[in-house]
Amino acid sequence: MASDTNQSAWGGRFSEATDAQVQSMNASIAFDQRLAMEDIAGSIAHSRMLAATGLISPEEQQTLEGGLIGIAHDIRSGSFTFTEAREDVHMNVEGALAERVGDVAGKLHSGRSRNDQVALDLRLWLRRELTETAQEILAVVEALVELSETHADLPMPGYTHLQRAQPITFGHHLNAYGAMMLRDVSRLLDARDRAAELPLGAGALAGTPLPIDRERVARELEDSRLTLNSLDTVSDRDAALETLSALSIFMVHVSRLAEEMVLWTSQEFGFVTLSDAFCTGSSLMPQKKNPDIPELLRGKSGRVFGALQSLLVVMKGLPLAYNKDMQEDKEPLFDAMDTSRMCARVLPALLRAMKPQAAAMKAALSEGFLLATDLADHLVAEGVPFREAHHIIGRAVAHCLDRSCALEDLTLEELRQLDPRFGDDARSVLDATRSLDRRDVVGGPKPARVRETCARSRETHDALSERTLSGGASALERALAAGEPLPPATS
Repeated sequence: MASDTNQSAWGGRFSEATDAQVQSMNASIAFDQRLAMEDIAGSIAHSRMLAATGLISPEEQQTLEGGLIGIAHDIRSGSFTFTEAREDVHMNVEGALAERVGDVAGKLHSGRSRNDQVALDLRLWLRRELTETAQEILAVVEALVELSETHADLPMPGYTHLQRAQPITFGHHLNAYGAMMLRDVSRLLDARDRAAELPLGAGALAGTPLPIDRERVARELEDSRLTLNSLDTVSDRDAALETLSALSIFMVHVSRLAEEMVLWTSQEFGFVTLSDAFCTGSSLMPQKKNPDIPELLRGKSGRVFGALQSLLVVMKGLPLAYNKDMQEDKEPLFDAMDTSRMCARVLPALLRAMKPQAAAMKAALSEGFLLATDLADHLVAEGVPFREAHHIIGRAVAHCLDRSCALEDLTLEELRQLDPRFGDDARSVLDATRSLDRRDVVGGPKPARVRETCARSRETHDALSERTLSGGASALERALAAGEPLPPATS
């Protein structure tokens, strides 16, 4: 039931109160309250600029900043109450500020709109979250590189089409995921760097006639650039879309790794075992040990992919500038970030709880003709064109299938009956360890090359780790979140 008057911040031209169902649907405080610290940091930076440009007095600025610091303290302590009646995080903070400091709180909104304010809050939040997510994924890379180096010499089958293909090592296989996740970190940091643009000053869509100083606010918040167009500023969610895209690619890699863990722990493969701490049992079948955590990692990827699709659909048909549809950006973004970070945090311990079973891997190497390509390469070295050598070895495999034997079982005479150009050392190539040693290329599976790749991965890891130290939360935001004295205003 609507009342006769509208008391909201925007209700001056309305003669009726908002319907209760509409108010509930319109409110975003249930989820955007997690932007409160970013909102307060942006408001403090904005108030400092208002004082520097003479739009408010220094005394008024000190009153506003003190009130905002007090609200931040209450939020950190859990004593702050967010209310749906105030719709969103911005009005909750502003309303609480008015209760603390009086009418001067109304001056804080000079020269800005909730449209550019939420764009700022979201970008500040992304900068912090992307930094922390990158650091968590770097811990996954560290575990992968550590295990890759440890198992650089452990041979196992490599697969294509889930069919045994050629010998590799367990270390080489794990290092592939390390390479993927180094790219993930780089993408996340690229997204973070592009998010570091200051939206304040765009107003609702057309800027402001007040003599604000956007550069000063950017310095306070350590933004590297200003957004270039006020219309684009308030209607752009590229930073969120790019983040969701990067997180989705990361979760593709997580899901593929998890799928391999599920396969490897099955009795059909038996390549690895997992610690009991990362498995569960069956309520019916007492013998079961299920790889539930890898399965959950695999399943949670769908939530992140769905978040990206959701926001793409929200944005695809919106005219410029701001539209209320854009309020639907935060819930999928927050959930995708939380889900991705949860997965990143569990992975290092899960990886270290995985124990390879060398005997099972060795047994798998003996079936499936994994050394067929090595035998073809031997013929190439003898001067046979590869396509012809491929056909010859194909006939050798068919011959073995007819006899139910392996290539290693063929004598040199039998090989020469297939083709007289097999050299005296033809059978020597039919050894998995020698096959690995011969694959002496950068990025290849030779154990020495795997260790070399691990060293390069560590160098990239360290460079990315160093990069995370710059471009995250500003000194103002860090101090506010920690309850420490704020840095002085910039000049």
